[in-house]
Amino acid sequence: MKSILTLLVPGLLLQACTADDKTSVTIKNEVPISTLTVKAELLQPDIETSGVFTTDDETLLAFKTGGVIEKIYVKEGDRIKSGQLLARLNLTEIEAQVAQAQLAHEKATRDFTRTQNLYKDSVATLEQFQNARTGLEVATRQLESARFNKMYSEIRALSNGMVMRKLANEGQVISPGTSVLQTNGSGSRKWVLRCAISDREWALIQAGDVATITTDVIPDKTWTGTVTKKSATVDALVGTLNVEITLNENADLAAGIFGKAIIHTTQKQKVWKIPYQALLDGNAQHGYVFINQNNIARKAAVSVGEIKQDYVLITAGLQDGDQLIVSGSAYLKEGTALLVAGN
Repeated sequence: MKSILTLLVPGLLLQACTADDKTSVTIKNEVPISTLTVKAELLQPDIETSGVFTTDDETLLAFKTGGVIEKIYVKEGDRIKSGQLLARLNLTEIEAQVAQAQLAHEKATRDFTRTQNLYKDSVATLEQFQNARTGLEVATRQLESARFNKMYSEIRALSNGMVMRKLANEGQVISPGTSVLQTNGSGSRKWVLRCAISDREWALIQAGDVATITTDVIPDKTWTGTVTKKSATVDALVGTLNVEITLNENADLAAGIFGKAIIHTTQKQKVWKIPYQALLDGNAQHGYVFINQNNIARKAAVSVGEIKQDYVLITAGLQDGDQLIVSGSAYLKEGTALLVAGN
């Protein structure tokens, strides 16, 4: 009898331990968390962006005709005056075309004069007289075209300003309309901060929105500006959209200086303000959070509007009344059983 009890007691103890272990495992599977009921707000977000300063009359200059560039008289950064000669083509071919047109015009003038006299004497017919007159008009227009092309075989400054970029070199064979110089009127025009923005920011910004502008070059100076232009197409090189902010006052700047802007949008946006620790794997655009649904963790992808020091603005992915998991989310996965604090 004693031996039988000896054998039964360890078995009973083992069963008891096994039952306790099962209870312990069940408790450990419930991750303790705390939640926050979310509700949307309507905000007018400030959009931070950056870009470079230029002027509102930035211009690409080119020759109307093609040919060999004989001389470029300026370099990048040079100040220029209105009417100043900036570049010139080799005029050998152009002058030959002008000479040919001049000779053709002289011949057409002689032919017209002779035919006109013969027509007065009833020797030439009306048709011959009309043809001679038409030939003279055609020759006159061809001579005007040749002279016009010669005039635009030079590039002259349109206004006082500065050379921003030189896009071609002396001796280069260039086709008509190919840009040679990029200039602006920094001496007399308004300054513009040209910024790159995302498509989501582009949708929020409206023409007329006010902006605060700064630059590290003049750290103690702040300007106000107004959004005056939104691009209608995506920049194929960088994949962003552009806005132009025109400064409301004169500024002692140089084209190409880096600047920063905070655009105060007027269009309201629906957002959810959540604690920073509730967002997992968040970046400038996307992240995810966990929602408590009947004490079960559900993973939800969200769109990030802006990340602040103490909170994050979510623009999509949440619904009013969601039980957002604030603490304990780092230990969760989809379907995890939850133990809500206070329950």
